[in-house]
Amino acid sequence: MRKLGVFGDGFTFPLIIRACALMVSVHLCINLHNHVVHMGFQNHLHVVNELIGMYSKLRQMDCARNLFNRMPARSYISWNTMVSGFVLNCYCDGALEMFRRMEFEGLEPNLVTWTSLLSSHARCGLLEEVMKLFGKMRTRGIGATAEALAVVLSVCSDLVWSDMGMAIHGFVIKGGFGYYLFVKNALICLYGKHGLIGDAKKLFLATVNKNSVSWNALITSYAESGLCDEALVILLQMKKSGSFPIVSPNVISWTAVISAFASQGREEESLDLFRQMQFAKVMANSVTLSSVLSVCAESAALNLGREIHGHAIKTLINKNILVENGLVNMYTKCGTLKEGYLVFEKMDKKDLISWNSMITGYGMHGLGENALATFDQMIKSGFKLDGVTFVAVLSACSHSGLIAEGCRLFDMMIRENSIQPQMDHYSCMVDLLGRAGLLQEASDIVKNMPMEPNASVWGALLNSCRMHRDTEIAEETASQVFGLNS
Repeated sequence: MRKLGVFGDGFTFPLIIRACALMVSVHLCINLHNHVVHMGFQNHLHVVNELIGMYSKLRQMDCARNLFNRMPARSYISWNTMVSGFVLNCYCDGALEMFRRMEFEGLEPNLVTWTSLLSSHARCGLLEEVMKLFGKMRTRGIGATAEALAVVLSVCSDLVWSDMGMAIHGFVIKGGFGYYLFVKNALICLYGKHGLIGDAKKLFLATVNKNSVSWNALITSYAESGLCDEALVILLQMKKSGSFPIVSPNVISWTAVISAFASQGREEESLDLFRQMQFAKVMANSVTLSSVLSVCAESAALNLGREIHGHAIKTLINKNILVENGLVNMYTKCGTLKEGYLVFEKMDKKDLISWNSMITGYGMHGLGENALATFDQMIKSGFKLDGVTFVAVLSACSHSGLIAEGCRLFDMMIRENSIQPQMDHYSCMVDLLGRAGLLQEASDIVKNMPMEPNASVWGALLNSCRMHRDTEIAEETASQVFGLNS
């Protein structure tokens, strides 16, 4: 255009800016912006709106905000583009700030603004805020878009608000939004998450032109309800469906079924499905590998675990924290503590699961001092300890005979961390004292528990009695377990 002496105007510049934004080249976009200014279009409404959208896609929200603030006049598109930009960049506060500023300047946010605001809060995980905003929409007599309803339905799924979700289903039918495929998919997810599999299946069967999201929603519904065989049947039906548009099981479908079999303790079938997924040339993601590594850990499949580690490195997802945590857990449970420690040490970022897995690993191998050192290091790193952390470190003390340390940590858990002991904590303490031969103290803990002891607690006490040949406490314990009057 420029070589031919044709210059941009208020109609061509927006098209060029939009195309440039798709290329995601900061240098090219800045040059284009400079050219817009040079040509005198820096205050042209449509051009500036597109520039704001361009900088939003480049994740340069400060530049977008500066442009917006300098605009001599703004349209609804200007405001909505800013709100959408903050949504795209998961900057919830920025989106809300724009919304409030819009109201302050006397403009009533329209449906697009409201929908963007709902999306931003949902993406930021502020689920209850989404429901409050939706309530405000209804109070003000503002209708809803199909997109807004899909967002609210997904939030109802995550919050396990079945009554609200069903009420919104009625709103969907009344408003004629049931023809939108993405709304139907959201409804399938909603009913599936609440365990209403029959309703989810009815919606699925009534859906015309199902896409992969529809199939995955139903597969996940069965998988999360523990119906792994049924989930697998649907996955196989998906492969044979021959529907249009063409759908085939993707990483989400496979991962849901693999995880379902793993959660039911059917490790061999889970690993077999992973092999089938590989054979189908479906690329595993971090969630898939995390699930399979968990199976490897439980079934002591070290060689496969190492193979998955190699696959993770090859596909550049070995630095994903889900995968790293899975590797630490797998190596420590498969008996190769050194390899687990190497993965742990090389982690760029550690979370609570990372620390708990390493402490558990040391405890399993009888290295109580190492577990305590890792526990102390965790505290120094600023992590807030949880109940799982204390189960891990108390278990480590038990396996290493660190009685004084175990008792100190149990007290610390209650007094300093305000964590009330649960069944697993009591089981660890009974095991700790019982192994050390302090059977009366262990028995007293059981007697003073605020809840009814379970099989794990009784088992720890009986095992200690057997170990130290204490028939008196053993008989007393057995009579309580079996309800005998001796």
